[in-house]
Amino acid sequence: QVQLVESGGGLVQAGASLRLSCEASGILFILYAMGWFRQAPGKEREFVAAISRSGGNRYYADSVKGRFTINRDNAKNMVYLQMNSLKPEDTAVYYCGADFRSNTVEVETTSTEYDYWGQGTQVTVSS
Repeated sequence: QVQLVESGGGLVQAGASLRLSCEASGILFILYAMGWFRQAPGKEREFVAAISRSGGNRYYADSVKGRFTINRDNAKNMVYLQMNSLKPEDTAVYYCGADFRSNTVEVETTSTEYDYWGQGTQVTVSS
């Protein structure tokens, strides 16, 4: 049974930091590129960040570039999203996704290409 479990969300003030974690089980983690997406009320799910299987390639949405950092620990089956300088517009439910990749360098920014999803964790940034 595949499970992606996110944690680390919460309510913070603008300018603060949070680190989201996602633990994967039931998959061979090293075969999956990983991504973070978010969905605000009334909006579609949008791409935030992705990391390749090896961890050597990262890609970010323009809205978070320079503020967010994605990392993974293949030994622990974990992927992280460090979020700094948070803004009210970052408020959303954040989802972790796993995307099977046959190579070690590609990342995916389209949510429909992902194979598995977590249940999401709420991030609320007050002004």
